[in-house]
Amino acid sequence: MDFRQLQYFVAVVEEGSVSGASRRVLVAQPALTRQIRLLEESLGTQLFIRHAQGMQLTVAGQALYEDAQDLLERRQQVMARLAAIGSGLSGKLSLGITVTHLWVPMVAQLLGAYRKRYTGVAFEVSPLLSGAQLERLRQGKLDAGILYLGDEAPAGLSTRLLHRDHLILAVPETSPLAASPPSRLADLGNEDFIWGHRSVSPAYYDRMQAHFQSHGFSPRVVQYGADNIAALSMVAAGLGIAIVPAAANSGQFMPGVRFCPMAELETCEMPLWFAWRSDNDSPTLGNMVTLVEESVLCLESEAPQDDGPK
Repeated sequence: MDFRQLQYFVAVVEEGSVSGASRRVLVAQPALTRQIRLLEESLGTQLFIRHAQGMQLTVAGQALYEDAQDLLERRQQVMARLAAIGSGLSGKLSLGITVTHLWVPMVAQLLGAYRKRYTGVAFEVSPLLSGAQLERLRQGKLDAGILYLGDEAPAGLSTRLLHRDHLILAVPETSPLAASPPSRLADLGNEDFIWGHRSVSPAYYDRMQAHFQSHGFSPRVVQYGADNIAALSMVAAGLGIAIVPAAANSGQFMPGVRFCPMAELETCEMPLWFAWRSDNDSPTLGNMVTLVEESVLCLESEAPQDDGPK
């Protein structure tokens, strides 16, 4: 028994004759009659009583008709579901984002555009530092990440430049530096700094350290924060100052902190990348990659070509 035969069978029942069913399913009467007989043979029972006035269902035929409608409807549901999954219209997408970039307008717009376009996808967003994202990408626990990477993408990852960030100084609102912001890194030599550990975001840490070395600057670190949000909380508490991504100032969400732009920090570009496993063929991920391509088109046309990971 196949679904085509079931469709023919239902058509004969509902039209009341082979001739009527033939017109409905666009199959010649002899071929349609043969398919019905093949269905009866495969089931080992007679489905119709044939007479001059038409065709009448047997008891077995009536039972099959009731089940056939459910089977055909279920088949349509399964086909529709598989088609939606295959095109990325349903399914799941897991995405990691560095904690300070959840508020970046471009990132927020990207998430909103994906949700609006693919309403049937279960969208899971996790705020994670770059190091944790890389580990989860390697393990297949994330479909994609928005994170810092070095000049070369790790093996097995595909990447796309998403946002060009830079650094900014964060000081307590009560600090004299808030009223009279420094102009050079050298002016911060005697300040107490809140820092992060290299392991949580190696590419970010190394790029920042290299930039400071190029300016002959070495911060006096007295406190450590687990991430930039924790560091900013410590700044607000007056425990020291910090240098963080400028994106931390996007939402103006941190009371007690004053952000001070500095020319020497603005020249330290901190590119943010969208990354995914090259062997991940998930349709939901493919749709997100396409959306990223669309979103960064204007950025790439206006900015100089970046030689980072591809």
